[in-house]
Amino acid sequence: MRYPDDVRYTAEHEWARLENGIITIGVTSYATEQLGDVVFVELPEIGVRLEALKTFGVIEAVKTVSDLFAPVSGEVLERNGALSDNPALVNQDPFGEGWILRLRPSDPGEYAKLMSNVDYERHVEEQHA
Repeated sequence: MRYPDDVRYTAEHEWARLENGIITIGVTSYATEQLGDVVFVELPEIGVRLEALKTFGVIEAVKTVSDLFAPVSGEVLERNGALSDNPALVNQDPFGEGWILRLRPSDPGEYAKLMSNVDYERHVEEQHA
């Protein structure tokens, strides 16, 4: 499994992509594989402030329900409205159309502390060792 090198990762299997000062957040392809078919995603309202590594929502799949963790602190600017009609986008295109939310980071230094794709790949391999 390959992980894009233009995003950073958390140990909880979320990813973050920084573009023009805005961070897009989603869950990794590894996470979607472990979850199975996603049937529902519960997201915070626009304007809510998230704290790094704290829960901000829930992702429900056929197999299980899992908390979503914020990779960085910041204010929610946008939620992926397409997920309410088609939550399976998270499975089909986790690093693209299946993104979860966008936020304005309150501490840009937090992004730099997230794992690179190489570090994340090693983290996933260690979980299976």
